[in-house]
Amino acid sequence: MTILWIVGGVAVLVVLGAAVLWLGRPRLSEDQARRLFKLQREHLEADFLARAQASGKPRGLRWIECTWENLLEFGRDRRTRQMIALVAVTIRFEAIEGSDMEGLPAVSNLRNATALFFLERDRWRTTGVTVFNHNPDEVLTRYQQQYERLQAV
Repeated sequence: MTILWIVGGVAVLVVLGAAVLWLGRPRLSEDQARRLFKLQREHLEADFLARAQASGKPRGLRWIECTWENLLEFGRDRRTRQMIALVAVTIRFEAIEGSDMEGLPAVSNLRNATALFFLERDRWRTTGVTVFNHNPDEVLTRYQQQYERLQAV
């Protein structure tokens, strides 16, 4: 029984030590985060598309193509202080067979949108969130209560 208490205590200390090391890691500077985004961009684009396709949004449409533009803005969530990256995209959809979107002529129209990424500690991530009909600058302007623009360097 004593050995179980010792093993359990050691396990708790190991977990606490790992947590202290993880939480104690320095956060990236804005410049480092920008450089990291540019280095990871190709992988992030692929992850974004996979997540957006899996989201089922917009309803009745299938993501066919996502063209990535050069327009890129960085901002910060005012509430969480989390850094964000906004990238302009052009998206092409097709109607899912049997959906109420099938047969509508507007389905084939290209859509401009903004793909959203966020910095989590020292790694960029995405959930596939898309802001349709807005470029990155417009997103930062329209949602200025939620996001603040970071100055370009």
